[in-house]
Amino acid sequence: MPRAEAGRKGTVMEKARRIRLGILFGGKSGEHEVSVRSAASVIEALDPSEYDVKVIGIAKTGRLATAAETGRMLPPAARDRVTPCDVTAGNGHHVQLLPGATRTDDQPEIIFPLLHGPYGEDGTIQGLLEIAGLPYVGCGVLASAVGMDKDVMKRLFMQAGLPVLPFRVVRSGEIPGSVDRLTVDLEQDLGYPMFSKPANLGSSVGVCKIHSRHELADALAFSAQFDRKVVIEKGIDARELECAILGNDSPQASIVGEIIPAREYYDYQAKYADPNSRLEIPAPIPADKAGEVRRIAVRAFELIDGSGLARVDFFMERGTGTIWLNEINTMPGFTPISMYAKLWAASGLAFPDLIRSLVRLGLERHAERTALRVSG
Repeated sequence: MPRAEAGRKGTVMEKARRIRLGILFGGKSGEHEVSVRSAASVIEALDPSEYDVKVIGIAKTGRLATAAETGRMLPPAARDRVTPCDVTAGNGHHVQLLPGATRTDDQPEIIFPLLHGPYGEDGTIQGLLEIAGLPYVGCGVLASAVGMDKDVMKRLFMQAGLPVLPFRVVRSGEIPGSVDRLTVDLEQDLGYPMFSKPANLGSSVGVCKIHSRHELADALAFSAQFDRKVVIEKGIDARELECAILGNDSPQASIVGEIIPAREYYDYQAKYADPNSRLEIPAPIPADKAGEVRRIAVRAFELIDGSGLARVDFFMERGTGTIWLNEINTMPGFTPISMYAKLWAASGLAFPDLIRSLVRLGLERHAERTALRVSG
């Protein structure tokens, strides 16, 4: 947070300058609604005396929304606290995302891309912001892309020796003509239960739990509607644990939390619609297991070259206590019931301080990138 500057002799000290924070939300993905909820939650939690919040909306079609459309995307409580902006090369209530565009004093100093899933969390928006020369919160292009693709992510973790459950990957286009062969192979390699999920999606969108051969073909076909690759994972009887990461080159891990889903597993409805799903923070697990989760979480973050923030998800197998790394999320949800902010609050970092840290880390990483040489 900028320091308050001393006024001239005989005047009172001026208040700290408000940070011009641009919040980018919505997006062309199955997680559009989650992004809107995340944006509204962050906006309503920000101190208006500390942040001048400008919002940029992306419609479900992927088109940049007008300022009027952006305002309508938000609930009234959030809408009254922000300035909706158009994205053009003009002035006024506009945000300039064009490479080389002249920045005005009214432009956001840093962008918070509260986008989940493809076209937002996968490095595409991060690449646009890099080209435009704008600082932003969160992971860069590479980490975002790797963190979104569960196939590439899991292969990277396996290569580094981290504990990943057995899985298979099939191309969506191959599924219709090879269900019989896939059934035999998957039953032999993974057994029941197993989970099918799109490789590049989050919030459990497109995920199916497969209990028997009778469900396999339909589950694969359903998951294949959302991505060109489908990941099929071995299912185990396990507790679901999560750990939050904050930092750039020296990332810190929060305490560990546990998800208690209201349904058979933590699907989209259990995450965002069922009030009976709950979080246990801290997770009631042995101290050595919590330490193992935190160490693996930091290592996973470092492996993808993460920056800013991430939430790392785990399974702890019932009966054996074995810890399995599930996945890393480079832009976790910020809804009122989302785990990331709750984990840091329980670790002693209140929400306003968390936002300040994320903004500072984004500005620091941008300064590092711009200081690098681009030619010999």
